[in-house]
Amino acid sequence: MKRREFLINSLAFWATVRTGVAGAAAAPARPNVLFIAVDDLNHWVGHLGRNPQTKTPNIDRLAKLGVTFTRANCAAPVCNPSRAALMSGLRASTTGVYDNGQDWKLAIPEEQTLTTQFLKAGYNVFGAGKIYHSSDHRSGEWTEYFEKSGGGNLTRHPSASDDGVGGIKFYPLENPDEDMPDYKVVSYGIEKLNQKHDKPFFLAIGLVKPHMPFSVPKKYFDMFPLEAVELPPHRENDLDDVPAAGIKMAKPDGDHAAILKSGRWKDAVQAYLATIAFCDAQVGRLIDGLQRSAYRDNTIICFWSDHGWHLGEKSHWRKFALWEETARTVFIWSVPGLTKPGGICGRPVDFMSIYPTLCDLAGVPKPAHVEGHNIRPLLADPQAPWDHAAVTTFHKDNHSIRDETWRYIRYADGGEELYNHNSDPYEWTNLAKESRYARVKAALARFVPKINAPERPGNSGVPAQSRARRERE
Repeated sequence: MKRREFLINSLAFWATVRTGVAGAAAAPARPNVLFIAVDDLNHWVGHLGRNPQTKTPNIDRLAKLGVTFTRANCAAPVCNPSRAALMSGLRASTTGVYDNGQDWKLAIPEEQTLTTQFLKAGYNVFGAGKIYHSSDHRSGEWTEYFEKSGGGNLTRHPSASDDGVGGIKFYPLENPDEDMPDYKVVSYGIEKLNQKHDKPFFLAIGLVKPHMPFSVPKKYFDMFPLEAVELPPHRENDLDDVPAAGIKMAKPDGDHAAILKSGRWKDAVQAYLATIAFCDAQVGRLIDGLQRSAYRDNTIICFWSDHGWHLGEKSHWRKFALWEETARTVFIWSVPGLTKPGGICGRPVDFMSIYPTLCDLAGVPKPAHVEGHNIRPLLADPQAPWDHAAVTTFHKDNHSIRDETWRYIRYADGGEELYNHNSDPYEWTNLAKESRYARVKAALARFVPKINAPERPGNSGVPAQSRARRERE
């Protein structure tokens, strides 16, 4: 009898041990993060429907994996302040980092950045390519950073007779994909996804294309025969109702005048579409790498572009403005156990939401300084109530406010623009001077940042507002 009781008790003990071990193994691990940053990609992706010519099957495939935001706006329409803002949780209007020539590191302590929070929480933080402006990162924020992506051996294809028109650079390359820096950056990301990790990881992959020059292997140009390329919707007199500050940003006598004189507007559009297609191919490689890895079911994907890009709309080229083409871009999330495939959210959000949302999803403490709104409710239910507007800032006291219907722009000199996107999706009719919309403007003006910090000195010791400097970036 005693022997039988001993055996029963022993079996019960080992069953308890096995249950405990299994329970521990089944406990949910902290999620990994795949953080994908793209440079100068506007809303010309298939699933957003802005340009029917574009070919982005991989970005569209990613959108179907989780939630895509159809009214996502950048924090600033310039690389440096956009990236500094979303990586620090502090708006450009708070730090005074408004342009490319200003050193964000002098305004933002290392302990405030997103990557630092994940490091402190026990994550390994890997980075490659362009995350901050010009890959201008601090080594203390990363476990490892891959910087040897090359790019010096790229050769213009013989079919291209020049480098483009003035400052708008575009031409095909005779190189294969494997020679491109972005290809090598993605290869690094795939390598990390194939490794065995003893800690959760935050993997940041920064793709430079479609940043100028629009120079990618010629096969991507061949995807868009020049004779079939269509110009973006535009009006020759679109600036007639725009205030002086907006015209100053547009600079119609600069890039646009040069493009019109050259007769090569379609060539530039073709090159941008080709460069987007190359970017999409690299995104596809990266997503395939994740799905083949051991981490596919426990990795958050956050995909964003730092801002949009004009290709002649409002007689303007590049970024450096506050209209829809510059402010709106791509924003996609996939969160295991939270997002449902094929989610579409039309709520207005800006990229200040990235920092607080990632902290929440990963169980990482959110620092008190972070200014953005957590979009977790929208990831769980894309139709959830949302009382916030998207805010984009370009230099001191110049702000764009976007809700589900309206875009309101207010300039430092008091100039205003107001567009109804239900009836005017291309922002052709400025309604700001019509008295019947005074309440609309007042409601949107509530979201204008209360803090408007002075311009920080540029690298030359003066405010960084030089167009020439911006054009190099």
